[in-house]
Amino acid sequence: MGRAGARQARERGARGAKTEGGGIRRFFTWKRLLGTFFGFCLLAMGAFYVVYLLVPVPTANIQATMQSNVYKYSNGKILARTGEINREIVGLEKIPDDVENAFVAAENKSFYEDSGVDFMGTARGVFNTLSGKGKQGGSTITQQYVKNYYLNQDQTVTRKLKELVISLKVDQRMDKKDILAGYMNTSYYGRGAYGIQAAAQAYYGVDAEKLTVSQGAYLAALLQAPNQYDWALASPTGRELARERWNYVLDNMVEEGWLSASARAGQKFQEPQKPKAAPGMEGQTGYLVAAAKQEMVSQGISEEDIDAGGWTITLNIDEKKQKRLVKAVDEKLEDNLDRKGSKVDSTVQAGATSVDPKTGHVVALYGGVGATEHWMSNATRRDYQPASTFKPLVFASALENGSRTQDGNEIGLGTIYDGDSRTPVKGSDTPFAPQNEDDRSYGPVTVQKAMNKSINSVFAQMIVDAGPDKVKETALALGMKDGEGFVEQPAMSLGTMGASTWDMAGVYATLDNHGKKVTPTIVKSAEHKDRTFERTEAPIGDRVVSRETADTVTAALTGVVKNGSGFEANTSAYQAAGKTGTSENNKSAWFAGYTPELVTVVALFGEDADKGRQVTLTGTANSGRANGGGFPARIWADYTLGALGGGSDARFDLDLAETAPPETDTTPTPTEEPTESESPTEEPTETESPTEDPDPTRTPTAPTRTPTTPTPTDTPTGDPTEGDIGGSTGGGDGGDPTGDPGGDTGGDPGDLKPPQP
Repeated sequence: MGRAGARQARERGARGAKTEGGGIRRFFTWKRLLGTFFGFCLLAMGAFYVVYLLVPVPTANIQATMQSNVYKYSNGKILARTGEINREIVGLEKIPDDVENAFVAAENKSFYEDSGVDFMGTARGVFNTLSGKGKQGGSTITQQYVKNYYLNQDQTVTRKLKELVISLKVDQRMDKKDILAGYMNTSYYGRGAYGIQAAAQAYYGVDAEKLTVSQGAYLAALLQAPNQYDWALASPTGRELARERWNYVLDNMVEEGWLSASARAGQKFQEPQKPKAAPGMEGQTGYLVAAAKQEMVSQGISEEDIDAGGWTITLNIDEKKQKRLVKAVDEKLEDNLDRKGSKVDSTVQAGATSVDPKTGHVVALYGGVGATEHWMSNATRRDYQPASTFKPLVFASALENGSRTQDGNEIGLGTIYDGDSRTPVKGSDTPFAPQNEDDRSYGPVTVQKAMNKSINSVFAQMIVDAGPDKVKETALALGMKDGEGFVEQPAMSLGTMGASTWDMAGVYATLDNHGKKVTPTIVKSAEHKDRTFERTEAPIGDRVVSRETADTVTAALTGVVKNGSGFEANTSAYQAAGKTGTSENNKSAWFAGYTPELVTVVALFGEDADKGRQVTLTGTANSGRANGGGFPARIWADYTLGALGGGSDARFDLDLAETAPPETDTTPTPTEEPTESESPTEEPTETESPTEDPDPTRTPTAPTRTPTTPTPTDTPTGDPTEGDIGGSTGGGDGGDPTGDPGGDTGGDPGDLKPPQP
């Protein structure tokens, strides 16, 4: 074929391609696309119309669907039944107009004009849900009323379609005022309160007709997230969000002309009252039920679904261990307190959490004197400092990261540190020179001795050597929770953040479990015919620190029990490891301890409930200072002995990090007996320290260890000047960066003097 033939062939190919492309363009024209789109719309409208005709408005089922929940011990014995409907229907004539308007402003400003369904809002709500911005904002008041009164809370396409259809019909048949009244009377407000009247009583102790604009705005705001926005239970972030929502409601009222700008400017947020436990929740029952509910909520079951009833919830709580824990608190603490006659004793609160380290099961929990008397659970509250119970985590982080001292020595149990009081830390941009207990100086000491005696200056330097950021990372991995007080600075070594006995039980259980993460869990199973409970986090997780790290910390803590501040927990009946802690101004006192089979954290908190503030425990039971080696350690020991059936032959199976063994104790004998550095009017004068074992009948059982396990060289003396010290103002466990003297201190006096907490 010549050049002319080739050219003709190319022209024919080009014409063919042009013809083919033109055919495609002629097929996908705008007219065809629009026609197809409108065709689909007509089909959808037709289908929706058919559904509209077929779906009737059902009879109200809200009363019928409310059932009881059954809570059981791990052995199947019934602990409690809950689920009585807390609702009292009130008409709009008994609800102030401003309160009505607050609810409309919060949820559906176009309520009085719309047709009962907001299709754009529904689409927006779906988008918000998919983008993680919450489930609110997609339904009108009418839709929410229909969901509450006629349907259920299931998040399914079928239920949503029924909701749309029924909402259109209800809007046509009912007056807007009746719909609003139904919505306010059927909505769930938290605290077991259904309806505006029950909510007004639960949060403000008044009838609905007495609610103010500010109170009404809060209750309206609460509907978006009852559990998160409950002021008494909310985190700092939750409170901030609740206040923002409250402001949003009031601003919308002004925008709609329902509240004047001047009246808006005069509104002040009115904090709700503290919640009260429901009847039947006396004693520890209310705390156990609350902990189970909170765990289920954290695993994705809404509080509203739980309170709607129909659940059979089996707890991991061991009935015998639970009773033993309560008995231990009663005999070792409550029997020594004069709550009516002593101002100090009346403020003492105890909390405890006990966990099986192999399963993560919470086998016993102590929340306080009784859920109907003290509503907040002392086992799960995080508003007190864990103090020196945090020091083992500093050591764990140093081991895990292969940290070295400023001189280049690898950190281990035998590493030598300067144990003198007020020694300025080296290598930190943040100055810190903490005071030791009683301002006592020890000179060069091993890490083991520093752990035994809870020497603040050693761990302040160690956290600098390990890096506060890495220590916090280790602490969070072990199970502590982040918060505003968890600041990455040297003072963190003294436990200045907030923590609960539940949190610390998980941390110490992880150490006991050789570094595999233990997340305490109280719910064994939860069954419901319409819903399922599936865990999003397993109680036993992956390894978060090496076995060598965890086991070396355990070895150190056996020394604390045998020869240090935790000697009150020592007995030949079992092998134990543990750590004491006493926080700022003796406001909290802790003992976190464990055996190979059981981990238990016990704490005391000083709380002035009337004024809502923390107070010192100094003077508890007329015993002087408070510290973790006193009442908390005694409660722990009594409970553990009983929980283990009188004792156990189990021993720690330790695989230790290969670090230098501790040298012979080189601590010089102080040339002068240290004097008390006490806060005015709070601290009693210490008598001379006893020089003998406070309980000669005790025969400590040495832990079974590998040849590389360091053996503590200190002997228990019951010296009240040795142990934990509390007080940020005293540079103690509370950890004031200035190390200013004058704070409260705490020691373990043993049995030769009146017991000191």
